[in-house]
Amino acid sequence: MNLLLKNAQVYHDHRFEPADLLIRDGKIEAVDPDLSADVPVLDARGKKCLPGFLDVHTHGGCNVDVNAATPEDIRTLAAFFASHGTTGFLTSVLTDTEEQTSLAISRITRAMGEPTGGAQVLGIHLEGPFLSPDYKGAMPESLLRKGDAAWVRRCQQEAGGAIRYMTVAPEVEGVQDLIREFSGEFTIAIGHSGADYATAKQAVANGARACTHTFNGMRLFHQHQPAIMGAVLASPDVYCEAICDGRHLHPGTVEMLLRCKGLDRVVAITDSIQAAGLPDGNYKLGVNDVVVVNGDAQLANGGGRAGSTLTMDVALRNLKQFTSYTLEQVIPLLTENPADLIGLPDKGRLDPGKDGDFVLLDDDLQVAATVVGGEVVYQA
Repeated sequence: MNLLLKNAQVYHDHRFEPADLLIRDGKIEAVDPDLSADVPVLDARGKKCLPGFLDVHTHGGCNVDVNAATPEDIRTLAAFFASHGTTGFLTSVLTDTEEQTSLAISRITRAMGEPTGGAQVLGIHLEGPFLSPDYKGAMPESLLRKGDAAWVRRCQQEAGGAIRYMTVAPEVEGVQDLIREFSGEFTIAIGHSGADYATAKQAVANGARACTHTFNGMRLFHQHQPAIMGAVLASPDVYCEAICDGRHLHPGTVEMLLRCKGLDRVVAITDSIQAAGLPDGNYKLGVNDVVVVNGDAQLANGGGRAGSTLTMDVALRNLKQFTSYTLEQVIPLLTENPADLIGLPDKGRLDPGKDGDFVLLDDDLQVAATVVGGEVVYQA
């Protein structure tokens, strides 16, 4: 798709500058304040132009649960995400039966091969099943298992290579070998874990590159036993996911995480469920029944929090509110950091040659328009 964005404040090289943005065949051709071209024009009217948000950890939204989603459901989800500034996302498959996991993979890969009319489906995130029963969160304990590289290989073959991300607990039997085998093929995160410091550091040495929803679903830091949490904070190259909804992390915790890890190693995620964008009520998260009250998703059996109702635009506004950092400083958490984490060099930045994915925000950081590959997929 071809498009000329005019009169925008374009986020480029970590600052905003007045510029026009020319997209040809879905790619950014130039960032220049004096461009003219015979293509459709979108007038930004002075709004901020950011790289499109990338959500590497979401289980759904708009009444769609990823584990049960049909290709049509995924298109509904993609349109919903686009309305909140997200231009690309990984579908996070919660631990489920082998049959349901296989079905979810099949449906997701079919959806990836078709236009969504919204955000792009970038691949699959397997959250489990090689996780700790003691830190299972919303994972059904009966379906957790030991590390099984052959199962992962079958899933990746069924997905046609679309698995880009996987969460594992490094203390579970067989998982360290699994990390060594697959870390060069897709990104591995550690989480839902009670691992001690040495075990978590060994996982990093074996190739784990991220921590799933840091501070949540893991053994917490103690000065005598720093555990998995201390290990990821002390590993400079490890990316840390953060759910910035004000429930999973106190604002002060978000500030601390950014101070510990640096602005280039934190990735904002939603961990959203099908209730995102909908009123309080009863919902599903994989096999789980979930009750949402005042926007807070909890397992119906009293087992604790079950994902979130967060969207990426709200996450950006929260980051600006929760921390002492400027807007320009926190934007990479939703853009270039997730792109770098899962190995998408054409995403996350508004440079010539990159994909023509961007979001327009007004002065209140509300989404005014979302563009994917040069196509306007949402306008307020």
